[in-house]
Amino acid sequence: MGIGVSIFLLAVGAILTFAVETDVGGVNIDTVGIILMIVGGLGLLFTLLIWGPRERAASRERVVREDVRDLP
Repeated sequence: MGIGVSIFLLAVGAILTFAVETDVGGVNIDTVGIILMIVGGLGLLFTLLIWGPRERAASRERVVREDVRDLP
């Protein structure tokens, strides 16, 4: 799950929890919204933990090449 999908789930969950005032038989919209916000938050956290360090480590990595030649 990427950052975009995580933010989308957070937004949809917040809308369902705080903005929708309707009754659906057998489904609690507030609970569905809270579950979507939790899944989106966990997805965002895992995405940043997994992909964040790789990008920073690659940018700090420096290749040094030394040519050593024996000259007479």
